[in-house]
Amino acid sequence: MAAKRSAGILLFRDTENGTEVLLGHMGGPFWARKDDHAWSLVKGEHLDDEEPQDAARREFQEELGLPAPDGDLLELGEVKQSGGKVVTAWALRGDLDPADVVPGTFELEWPPKSGQLKEFPELDRVGWFDLETARTKIVKGQAAFLDRLAALPEG
Repeated sequence: MAAKRSAGILLFRDTENGTEVLLGHMGGPFWARKDDHAWSLVKGEHLDDEEPQDAARREFQEELGLPAPDGDLLELGEVKQSGGKVVTAWALRGDLDPADVVPGTFELEWPPKSGQLKEFPELDRVGWFDLETARTKIVKGQAAFLDRLAALPEG
């Protein structure tokens, strides 16, 4: 069976204190009490017949309820997370107010084996972080994207 594939956008902006990235705290009961290494770039799974860039823009809209800002997507390559999922990411310069986010939702049987389906937000919080702080927040498998963003030529 092929590895699951995700595509996402690492939104970034330049501030007087340096570069900041937008991360989302993963929703649902597993992540509820975690903070360090419980945040992610905005991403989602895609099928083999969908262009990863198209999937990244679609997932941004689905997860945040807002379209991705206009601009050029800058390749950040891919990483393989500990669970085997392959994530392809692009950086995108832009800005948005986390208060405007209307997260998408997913259903999960909760509590486990209860037969009860509950709805949870895909992302329960969204925030801007400087790169140093982001390294402590982002799931470990995605930290390479922060390094790759920092290494991009100034544009």
